[in-house]
Amino acid sequence: MANTRYAPAVVFDRTAGPAAPEDSAGPPSSPGAFGSVFTDHMVTVRHRPDEGWHGARVERFGPTAMSPAAACLHYGQTIFEGLKAYRAPDGRVLLFRPDANAARFQRSARRLAMPELPGELFVQALEELVAADRRWVPSADGGSLYLRPFLVATEPFLGMRPAEEYLFCVIASPVGGVFAGGPGAISVDVSHDYARAAPGGTGSAKCGGNYAAALPALRRAVSEGYDQVVFLDAAQHRNVEELGGMNIFFVFRDGRITTPPLLDTVLAGVTRDSVITLAEDAGHQVTEAPYPVEQWRDDAASGELREVFACGTAATIAGIDRVRYLGAEFTVGNGGVGPVTAGLRTRLLDLQYGRAEDAHDWVRVVP
Repeated sequence: MANTRYAPAVVFDRTAGPAAPEDSAGPPSSPGAFGSVFTDHMVTVRHRPDEGWHGARVERFGPTAMSPAAACLHYGQTIFEGLKAYRAPDGRVLLFRPDANAARFQRSARRLAMPELPGELFVQALEELVAADRRWVPSADGGSLYLRPFLVATEPFLGMRPAEEYLFCVIASPVGGVFAGGPGAISVDVSHDYARAAPGGTGSAKCGGNYAAALPALRRAVSEGYDQVVFLDAAQHRNVEELGGMNIFFVFRDGRITTPPLLDTVLAGVTRDSVITLAEDAGHQVTEAPYPVEQWRDDAASGELREVFACGTAATIAGIDRVRYLGAEFTVGNGGVGPVTAGLRTRLLDLQYGRAEDAHDWVRVVP
């Protein structure tokens, strides 16, 4: 298992940690709702044009002082990432493809006119926090430590220009599954009136505004009995693009798999990229091509389409069985999770938890 360590980018000040606060309750026996419990520490690094990235610290988790005029609060200069730390059967703590998250974080920063965090500093920050809060990494089956790196503009000003002061931070939360029902299939509502992103916009960046734009459609879907929402292209409301926070794949009778192409309206998911590689390893032909929602419905009815699944860091891989489009429901396959979906999920989890050989050099051991 590879663990090529970057040369340290900066020296982190650990005087505010890593000893746990005396009143810390420690890791919970159950993680509760996804992303609602946080570890003892966080990492912070600041940026100014004249100082570059500086002031790297491992400190106690807690509120961060910020001016009410901070640019992130008014002009939306805020980006984030999501990845996990896993505990292997032998006790080691593993990260899965953090370099890919680092590269996407840089792309998001470029799109929002923010400074690009060096990839080695991104990975170093993750390792610093996980090392400080290693005891929080769950050992229970299916548990993991969700890591949330983010970058926000903190310069206090009200004006239309990129900010000059930024805060990079990493926080962590022990989690179980993202869906209350566990790893079974989920139901989705296809939004025909809301769009997640438009051509030329920020759809390919992992910025907060994309997720805020998805919330009204998601709230409606959940209130009407569905787990997630699927968005179509903004121009024609015809081609499937992605869910509110996950990419989507379609599995056909002959074993072919297709997924929407990476336009500037679709996020380049790290899990998506991993699934494509694992599916090809298993002998599937994978294509990236537009897929109209009407074709989804018709292929499901004819039996040509056998399985559909969504994938992302939080959910890993989740089968999709029940779909609503324009008020009418249809079912994919026999319902439930199909064999291709289940097999890819098992293969991905085995890699992430260190239970399988890492032929692609994706897994990194936290020192």
